[in-house]
Parts: sequence; C-alpha cells; structure tokens
Amino acid sequence: MTTWNDAHLRRIGAAEELDLESERGDGTLRAPVTMWVVRSGDRLYVRSVKGVDGPWYRGTRSRHQGRVEAGGVRADVTFHDADPGEYADVDAAYREKYGRYTSIVEHVLTDRARASTLRLEPR
Repeated sequence: MTTWNDAHLRRIGAAEELDLESERGDGTLRAPVTMWVVRSGDRLYVRSVKGVDGPWYRGTRSRHQGRVEAGGVRADVTFHDADPGEYADVDAAYREKYGRYTSIVEHVLTDRARASTLRLEPR
C-alpha cells in the first residue's frame, strides 16, 4: 500500500469536495464527478449515496484506478474497497466534516452508502 504525503493528505482531507475520474477498461478517464471526501487517520475515503448501484461507483470497478483532484492536489489513485471495520470511523469523519448539512449527511451514513466506501490510495 502506498501512503499519502502529509501535505497532500491534509489538503485533500480539508477540501470541501473532490473531483473523481475513474479509468475505463481502455485506460481513458471518465468525466469527473464531484463528491464529498473525508479523512480518517492517514486515509482518505469517498462514498456513493446510491451505494454500489451509483454510476460513478460502478465506473471504479473496471480498473480500480483513476484520478482525483481536491485542495489544489491532483493525484492518480487506486480505489480499494474499505473493510466494514473501517465504516464507523468513516461515518464519524462524515459527521464531523459535513454535519452542518444535517439533512444531506444522513444519506452517506446508510448501510447502502457504507457498502460503497472506497479508500483512495496514491499510485
């Protein structure tokens, strides 16, 4: 597993939103999708409100890699399914960072959304 350098981890983790482009089977990038990103410890995570049926999430399944941009950082990444043991910490990170959006944040805290939790790792 490759780890984030401290500056990139801080900048991406503090960004309000992240743009994610997943790679198609032929290696080209899909159009960027804007989403929330959270940091838990030294890791970065994203989730699909629509769970594993969400279009952008399904796009990550072909090659498990792509590119993200947030906080002035653009990085090539791999997408790793988070372990269910990570969900509670990711939930807490979403509540802490986006809790002011009470009616919206609850949508990323459902079992459906948890099942789509991806850990972003630099490559």
